[in-house]
Amino acid sequence: MSLFRVNRYLGDDEDGSISKESRAQVLLSKLHLKAQENQKQRFAECCETQSGHQTKRKAYDDSSQESQRCKKRKSKAVLDNIHSVEDEVKRRKKVEMENQKNSHSDCEINRLQEPGVVSSYREVEKTPDDDIPNPSSKTPSTPSGFTVLGGFENRPVQKVHRVLPDWLAQPNVIPRDLKNKLVPCSNMGGLSVSLLKKLHHHGIQHFFPVQAEVIPVILEGAHNALLIGQAGYQPRDICVSAPTGSGKTLAFVIPVLQVFKVFTSYAEGSTLKVVMLAGQKSFEAELALLSEHRGGVRRCLADIVVATPGRLVDHITKNSGLCLHHLRFLIIDEADKMIDSMRQSWLSRVVKAVYGTAEARAEKVSFSRQKAPLYVTAASLSPPQMPLQKLLFSATLTQNPEKLQQLGLHQPRLFSSTNAAATRHLSPQPTVDSHKLEHFDFPQSLTEFYVPCTLSQKPLILLLFILRLKLRPILCFVNSRMTAHRLHLLIRLFGGIRVAEFSSRLSPRERQKKLKEFEQGKTHVLISTDAAARGIDIAGVKCVVNYDAPQYIRTYIHRIGRTARAGKPGLAFTFLLGVQKKDFLQMVTEAGSRGIQKQIIAPESLKSLEDRYEQTLQELASAVKEDSANQI
Repeated sequence: MSLFRVNRYLGDDEDGSISKESRAQVLLSKLHLKAQENQKQRFAECCETQSGHQTKRKAYDDSSQESQRCKKRKSKAVLDNIHSVEDEVKRRKKVEMENQKNSHSDCEINRLQEPGVVSSYREVEKTPDDDIPNPSSKTPSTPSGFTVLGGFENRPVQKVHRVLPDWLAQPNVIPRDLKNKLVPCSNMGGLSVSLLKKLHHHGIQHFFPVQAEVIPVILEGAHNALLIGQAGYQPRDICVSAPTGSGKTLAFVIPVLQVFKVFTSYAEGSTLKVVMLAGQKSFEAELALLSEHRGGVRRCLADIVVATPGRLVDHITKNSGLCLHHLRFLIIDEADKMIDSMRQSWLSRVVKAVYGTAEARAEKVSFSRQKAPLYVTAASLSPPQMPLQKLLFSATLTQNPEKLQQLGLHQPRLFSSTNAAATRHLSPQPTVDSHKLEHFDFPQSLTEFYVPCTLSQKPLILLLFILRLKLRPILCFVNSRMTAHRLHLLIRLFGGIRVAEFSSRLSPRERQKKLKEFEQGKTHVLISTDAAARGIDIAGVKCVVNYDAPQYIRTYIHRIGRTARAGKPGLAFTFLLGVQKKDFLQMVTEAGSRGIQKQIIAPESLKSLEDRYEQTLQELASAVKEDSANQI
C-alpha cells in the first residue's frame, strides 16, 4: 500500500493534514517498507559471495517468498491497527458532536431566558470541518490504551505543624497567686502527725499551690502503705514547671524526703539515713557513709542519696556498695540543666544500675526488686512490683518533646503554672513553635529594671546603688570568675562596703561560709558567677543586679529567681550597654516578662564618687599585679 493510499484511507484534511493517529500508522508503514528494502539489500550482498548461480537464484526465490509472506502478515497487522484507529476516531467524533450539541443548546436556552433577549432560537449546525480532528488543538484525542502524562499544577504545599503530645498540650494548671491560694497543712491528707509537727516547728502553716497540687499526686503511689500505684499499675512520671521560689523543693521533700539540707532537718529523729554524694568529701569518706562490710558483703546504708550526676556515676562504676535495685524515686531537680548534660549518658547508667543486667532480670523477681516497665497486661501486673518513678522539677523546664524524650518518661503528667504558654497549650490543636517554646514563669512579686550605661559607668552605678540608694543586701551576678574577683577587689578597696566573692576560685567549704555570712547580714554585697544562680535559696535577698547582662534567657530566669521568693517583693536590675539593649529586651519580652522598666541614672549623681573611684582604680592595678605574681 502506497503512502498516498494510506493517507486517503485514513481521511486526510483537504489541505493534506492528517490526524496524529493517522500519522502514527503512516510512520509505521514507512518503517516497515524501509526494513524490507534493507533486508533485501543485505541478502543480495550475501548471495553474491556464494558459489553457483543456481544456488543464488534458489536462495533468492526462497527469500522472496518468505519476504512476501512476512509482508502480508505485516500489512494485515497494519490494516487491523488502521481499522482500530478508525473506529476510535469515529467513536470520539460521535461523543464530541453530542457534547457540542448539548453545550450549544444549553447556552442558547440560557441566553433566551435572560430579559430583553428576542426568543428567536436557531439550532447551531456543525460543518463538515468540525468532524475532522485538529492536530494543532491543545487537547488532542488520545488512542485507547495509552496513559496521558502531565496535568501537574503548581499547588501551594501545606505547611506541616508538629503537634504537641497531650500531656504537654494539656497540663495540670498551678495557680501563680502565692498569697491567696494557700492551703492549710492540716487539710493535706496522707501526712503523718510527726511530719506535720516538724512543718509547724519550721514555721510552715500553709502549702503553696505547687505543693498542694503535686504532693497528693505523689502520695497516690503510697496508697494504703504500699509502694505501688493504684490498682497495681505503675505510677505515672511527674514533671513540674513553676517559678523560682514557688516551693518546688518542698513539693518533693514532703512525700519523698529529699535534698540534703532540707532532708536532714525533716528526717531528724527518724530511722532514715541521708547521704550526700557531691564531691565535697573524698571518695573514701563518701564510701564510708554510703556502705559497710557486714557478713563479708558490702551493704548500702543510705535510705536517701542526694548526688550530682557525675559523682553518682562514679559510685556506680566503682562498685562502692551503692545498690539501686530497690530505688523507688528518681528525682531530677533543675531538670533542664540535667537534660543538657544527657550527652554524658548519666541517666542511662543509672537506669541500668536499677534494672541490672539481662542475667539478673532473668532471675526470679521479688516484690522489692525492680524490673523494666513492660506493656500493661495481666502477666506484667502479677505479681505487683515496686516501680521506679521519675520526678522532674525546674523553673525553666523545656516544652520540647524531642528533648524530653531522652528521659524515657512513663506516661508523664505535667504540672505547669498559668501563663501565656499554658493558654497556648490548651488550644484545640497545639503546635510546636521553636520560638514560643522558650516561654517561662516570672515571679509575680518581682519588679524588673534595665539600666542603660557605658562600660566605664558600670562600677560607679553599682557603688551608687550600694552607698546612696541603700539597696542592701545585693546579689550581683557577673559572667566570669575573673570579673567576679576584680570587681570584689574594686569594691573592697573603695571602702565602706562589706563585700564577698562567690565563684569556683573558692573551695566548697569556703563558698558555704560566704553564703552563710551573706544570709546572716554580715556581707552587704555578694559578687557571684552563675554558680549561685540555680537551686540555692538565699534568705533575705532584696535585690539582684546583673552587672553583666546574661546571654541566655534561662540564665536570666535563674538569676532573678534568687529574689522575690515565696511571694516576697524583690528587685532585679540589669546593666545594658548600647549594643545589648535591643536583643536583651526582645529576649526577655518573648520569654513572658510582665514588663521591664527603664531606669536612667543621671551623670550628675555619679560625680561625687568619681574622685575616689579614680584613686581606687590605681590601687586595683597594683593589687592585680600582686595577685598575678602570687599565682606564678
